[in-house]
Amino acid sequence: MTERNSLAAMEARAPASANGDAPIPFANPFAQYETYRTEINAAIQSVLEKGHYILGENVAAFEHELSAYLGVENTIGVANGTDALVLALKGLQIGAGDEVIIPSMTAVATAAAVTLTGATPVFADIDPATYNIDPEQVEKRITRKTRALIPVHMYGQTADMASLKAISNKHGIPIIEDACQAHGARYKDGTAGTLGDAGCFSFYFTKNLGAYGEAGMVITDDEKIADRVQLYRNHGHRSKFEHAVMGYNGRLDEIQAAILRIKLKYLDENNQKRRVRAAVYHSLLNDTPLSLPAEAEERTHVYHLYVVRSDRRDGLLEYLSGNGIGVGIHYRTPIHLQEALAPFGFKEGNFPKAEAACREILSLPMYPELSEEDQIYIAERIKEFCSKGKI
Repeated sequence: MTERNSLAAMEARAPASANGDAPIPFANPFAQYETYRTEINAAIQSVLEKGHYILGENVAAFEHELSAYLGVENTIGVANGTDALVLALKGLQIGAGDEVIIPSMTAVATAAAVTLTGATPVFADIDPATYNIDPEQVEKRITRKTRALIPVHMYGQTADMASLKAISNKHGIPIIEDACQAHGARYKDGTAGTLGDAGCFSFYFTKNLGAYGEAGMVITDDEKIADRVQLYRNHGHRSKFEHAVMGYNGRLDEIQAAILRIKLKYLDENNQKRRVRAAVYHSLLNDTPLSLPAEAEERTHVYHLYVVRSDRRDGLLEYLSGNGIGVGIHYRTPIHLQEALAPFGFKEGNFPKAEAACREILSLPMYPELSEEDQIYIAERIKEFCSKGKI
């Protein structure tokens, strides 16, 4: 079984008891399916019966409904989060010879999207309190080739957008938000994805708003960006037999859109449940040596992930896994040290805050259906580990 398929199998398990006899899954999309089973099954059945599977009425309706939820003019459904980033970059006409600043700690897709346009990713270190890109480091990385900035709203909390927008305005550099982990997260009076020139979402099945496969979205108030994204996602198709640009197949399909329409109705409710689960963790783990997530001022964290930090991370991971608790690491290796980025010549020590975080972070189980009983069990095992002098 591949690493990806193994992860998917683990994340899809139904919830288990908290007595240690069976694993507590790291994520549990099946539990959410159980909650909305009737609505979701009916939505899928309707698509199958109508026989229109690509860019049909559900895609259009989901785009409209998400646009209303976010308060933006344009929402363009695409195949996945990586495509959303690639298409947003192409919407800004970024390509070979251009530089795009991204955080050194993020999923590989952020960097991959930049390279897939022919542009060069330029890394900046993180704020270790929130794991988001550090605006001061961004300012230092700007050159005459810098064409865009992609802040990633890590783990469900937005980056320091006021500082980043000040830099954007000062240098005339557009912002593309990677909001793939931050559906519904708030920054002051705005929502993640609406705070820059364009925003990108992934609806991977374990996200706060997750499909049952792959899906994504580009959002923007800029009509020119929106027009280019719509063209590029569908082979440059403007009308029958007319292709305005060389695009590709990056379309959102009807079944995923139908599922997402159901789940969007419950997004705020489920985000609030995640916040309650986070508060329970805070209370249970406050007296341990672990560093717990910090919620910055004027931000509403939606806890896509609940990430703790320990200088004995690997031992704790092994102990929790051995006691039936699904855990994860997001991410073990910073992007600039990945083999795929070796041609860019980065080495250990270039971005020390991201590197230190990647050695110490651990993601605990987090989903709306996680029971307090299971959280108590997880906390007890962590405290057990600590009492044995392992941290």
